[in-house]
Amino acid sequence: MNQPDDLIATLADIDPDSELAHARQTRHAATQHAQGSYNVLFSQGDEDFPLAERRLLAAQVAGWHAQPGLQAHYQLQESLAGSDRINAAQAFAHRLTFEPVTAAPAHLEVLKQAGWSLRGIVTLAQLVAFVSFQSRLLAGLRSLQGDEAPDEVAPVVAGHWHEALHTASGKTALTAFTQQELGWEPWLPAKPLTEFSEEEQATLAKFGHTDSDYFRLLARNLPLLEQRTLTDKGIFYTAGGLPRAERELAATVVSKVNGCIYCASVHARKASQLSKQDEAVQKLLNVAPGAVLSHGHAARWQAIIAFSAALSLTPSQPTQSQLSALREQGLDTLALLDLIQSTAFFAWANRLMLTLGEPFLPEQQG
Repeated sequence: MNQPDDLIATLADIDPDSELAHARQTRHAATQHAQGSYNVLFSQGDEDFPLAERRLLAAQVAGWHAQPGLQAHYQLQESLAGSDRINAAQAFAHRLTFEPVTAAPAHLEVLKQAGWSLRGIVTLAQLVAFVSFQSRLLAGLRSLQGDEAPDEVAPVVAGHWHEALHTASGKTALTAFTQQELGWEPWLPAKPLTEFSEEEQATLAKFGHTDSDYFRLLARNLPLLEQRTLTDKGIFYTAGGLPRAERELAATVVSKVNGCIYCASVHARKASQLSKQDEAVQKLLNVAPGAVLSHGHAARWQAIIAFSAALSLTPSQPTQSQLSALREQGLDTLALLDLIQSTAFFAWANRLMLTLGEPFLPEQQG
């Protein structure tokens, strides 16, 4: 498969002399490592997840996200015969695309029974989540360039979330959104630190991942985790553009759409700390399933929440009127790029958190 230097720029048809192209250059790390994540995913092709299978599934996910250009890019010329392995992967990919909050340990067991290795399952989840990120990035960037989009859509509502009182291992589960610190336990075993080489352990340590079950699970495909982490840093930890508090707000909005209580707890807490608007952040967290997310906020946050929520739908539904509202609140092209990338990244993050494990309430220390 041809490996373009900047797939997103090619598929979004970004004029290299445009303001958007310059903004993406300003966010060079995010641009570089989003491409780097793609390069890793579609150059590995190892025996536990061959390249032809990766492209087949990526094309299907892009199609579900209504991104025909991305779908065509991944499309195989030949067809793969259906097998238990492929059928299980397609069912898993469909769930991650449309209803990641419904994932359960049993769905991972189906993959294992169909012959998927632990590393293969992690890479499969990463692939579906990454194409979900790419799809929203494309939808957002195309809308930013004035591509046709619906003028109006119904306001986006909060999604549903887990209602079980206990986790798979019997810990106290979460049934409401919160800003308190939570634990997260994997449904697949994290890779033991002793099984990493010295060089791999150094990579984990560099990013602060050594003691995290979540990251040592994702590190079953460490080159991909490294590029994903660098993409994250390039999107959230940069100067200028959209204030960091509002990037964290966008992450919280996506988590409300997808029902990801763990991600919301982390990023709502950051949004509160940075914005000093704890009451407004908590108001967003308190929105019940089926209720409109953007209601009752100040005009700027209302515009950010409405756009971020619309971009988080499957397929995405950003509108020109939403972009106009953001521009009226003073967001320039760089700030809009930051909002699009922050939102798109959490399509990726939520899908991993929701389908590879679950949050729990840590025991209170006496």
